[in-house]
Amino acid sequence: MPSHLSGRTILVTGATSGIGYETARQLAERGATVLLHGRTPDEAQAAADRLITTAGINGPSLRPFAADFAHLDEVESLAYAVVREHPHLDVLVNNAAIAAPERHTVTADGNEIAFQVNFLAHYLLTNLLEPALTSDPGGRVVNVSSSLHRTATIMWNDPQRLRRYSRLAAYAQSQLALTVFAADPRVTAVSVNPGICDTGLLPLYGNEGAPAAEGAQHVVRLCDADTEIVNGAYYDRSEHVTPAAAATDDRTIKRLNKLADLLVGHTA
Repeated sequence: MPSHLSGRTILVTGATSGIGYETARQLAERGATVLLHGRTPDEAQAAADRLITTAGINGPSLRPFAADFAHLDEVESLAYAVVREHPHLDVLVNNAAIAAPERHTVTADGNEIAFQVNFLAHYLLTNLLEPALTSDPGGRVVNVSSSLHRTATIMWNDPQRLRRYSRLAAYAQSQLALTVFAADPRVTAVSVNPGICDTGLLPLYGNEGAPAAEGAQHVVRLCDADTEIVNGAYYDRSEHVTPAAAATDDRTIKRLNKLADLLVGHTA
């Protein structure tokens, strides 16, 4: 299928398994240079090797990068390494996500782990990549969100959920924050719910999911310069739908930016 992906440079976070891995594969197959992010250098390299051997991807079109999103200093190092090596980045796919653990877990940075890995790390990464993210038509950020954002509330007085913790509520909060962030006027961004897929996150949703490759198709479509997007739009698979009301509320967007800046120790 013809597409405007060849010659594009795209960073996919969480590209070592699930939807991220399948997104990286489909993008590379369609001619993009894919910066493949994994938690460790070994995991990122192993995913690149697997794509070369099993999907016949051309080695030079894959570039492994590593950062553990539970450590914000590693996110900073990742951003600087990307900007140094790829000063022109067409698309950033914010896909890395973990299911919130059963027990309340706080990172070394002092944040509830799902809120940090799924949202704060991506917030920081996006802001630090701004010099590289192209303003050319078609340049964009694609946040991989979830239908569970609709069930969520951001606990403004207790975003770390120290007082009341439930793994589902913590995960949903991180997905709502990511969806709100797509409506931030500072970036050209959209969010997409790829549908319930058979990945490591499946237990949060139920027992059965579509193949990860199917979910990835909806992400890849939004990376294509031919796909016109509305800034801040939310897609349920391939359909442009209205997200939760909070996701497009100006006050919520400003409030979340303020909170995120505080928690990542950066001013935007």
